[in-house]
Amino acid sequence: MVDFRPAPCGPFRSARRCRRVGRVPVPVERQASEALSVATVTAPRSVSLTKNRRAPTVTDPALVRRAVKAAALGNAMEWFDFGVYSYIAVTLGKVFFPSGNPTAQLLSTFGAFAAAFLVRPLGGMVFGPLGDRVGRQKVLAVTMIMMAVGTFAIGLIPSYGTIGVGAPILLLAARLVQGFSTGGEYAGASTFIAEYAPDKRRGFLGSWLEFGTLAGYIGGAGLVTLMTALLSSDDLTSWGWRIPFLVAGPMGIIGLYLRMRLEETPAFAAEVDKAESERPKVPLREMVAGQWKALLLCVGLVLVFNVTDYMLLSYMPSYLTSVLKYDETHGLLVVLAVMALMMIVQPFAGALTDRVGRRPVIAAGCVGFLFLSVPALLLIRQGSLAAVGLGMAALGLLLVCFTAAMPAALPALFPTRVRYGSLSIGFNVSVSLFGGTTPLVVTALIGATGNMMMPAYYMMAASLIGGAAVWFMAESAGRPLPGSAPSVES
Repeated sequence: MVDFRPAPCGPFRSARRCRRVGRVPVPVERQASEALSVATVTAPRSVSLTKNRRAPTVTDPALVRRAVKAAALGNAMEWFDFGVYSYIAVTLGKVFFPSGNPTAQLLSTFGAFAAAFLVRPLGGMVFGPLGDRVGRQKVLAVTMIMMAVGTFAIGLIPSYGTIGVGAPILLLAARLVQGFSTGGEYAGASTFIAEYAPDKRRGFLGSWLEFGTLAGYIGGAGLVTLMTALLSSDDLTSWGWRIPFLVAGPMGIIGLYLRMRLEETPAFAAEVDKAESERPKVPLREMVAGQWKALLLCVGLVLVFNVTDYMLLSYMPSYLTSVLKYDETHGLLVVLAVMALMMIVQPFAGALTDRVGRRPVIAAGCVGFLFLSVPALLLIRQGSLAAVGLGMAALGLLLVCFTAAMPAALPALFPTRVRYGSLSIGFNVSVSLFGGTTPLVVTALIGATGNMMMPAYYMMAASLIGGAAVWFMAESAGRPLPGSAPSVES
């Protein structure tokens, strides 16, 4: 059954942005799991709606593009820092953790890297519920400021040779600020894009969030690579390492400007209108116990996503140089080339998830990592430029299956009322326990066992857990977000 009625402008848009869309056919029957018994195109919101009838949100393409850009830039800044930190880890070990043992230096540096992930769940528990109460846009502006300050501060810290043990303590403090702010960043950014995007293009638009991730990582890693090539080892250790971190200041100002110009998402605005002035605070218990099934799926999906992500983008540069003794410049260039390839494929893979669904694409990535991790790492260990490039490219293309699908799949696990909070908690718990600790754990496993294939085995184990989560998750492509009205393009 199809109902034809004039499409509204939508409650979140100003009068000058409203457009008459004509007569839009909308299916009436919806599954109970989507909390929509009837979806029709109705008159403007001044007309009273029955309890089971929701007016579809008509999205403004220009506004959606602005939202995607602002959200992606924040993610780019987060991963700019990760790219810098990962690629310059050996130098940071010399600056902040003097030791005669290079492995001990690297472990100490990655330990500070991993420490930031321990406070991410705390940041998620603070920023997530706050985003569900005061709005996504406001919280994302705060996280942007904190990320910029934390990264900029690292570039100002004196070395161990100058102030002694105070240097690694200050580094740890700056990393904790970064980790706390990041606790509300990815979940908020993916929620922001998902709630703005029309149902049929959510995968494509969400994929640009990870496009920003890759762009930020390439920017950070590329800057470190350039400085490594131009500066002597002494200059890089003395002052050159500071420059990439100081760049975060101007980036943060630009990102904050873009985010402050955005309007609140239509889904959140509709939730506020529905509750009017009686919008209650959602208890943390409801975000966890009330969503425990979705949270378990979220943890499993994020586990395979982030273990493989951090393995390829954060750990592999150090693995190539410190473990395999591969030429440093060539190793950095290979990883940058792989990320550039991923950027090219990313939007197309995102659009594919809108056509065939999120589940098949994520499942393909899990199967690929299960069967191809060992062959890919064996290629990488051959040492030749062609073999390393081929092995890294294989892992990178498999990773795109996750980076293209997850920004749209994860927000669809939770209803609007608790989406930011529940996703922040599930995402950050999984990242903290499994993703961010990947470089540290794999380095320790190789040191304890002497087995150079540990990275492959670790990714295979993660793919099994991710595959189980995919088996139980529901398909969300082309469907409204739970608790939200259908979203269509103007």
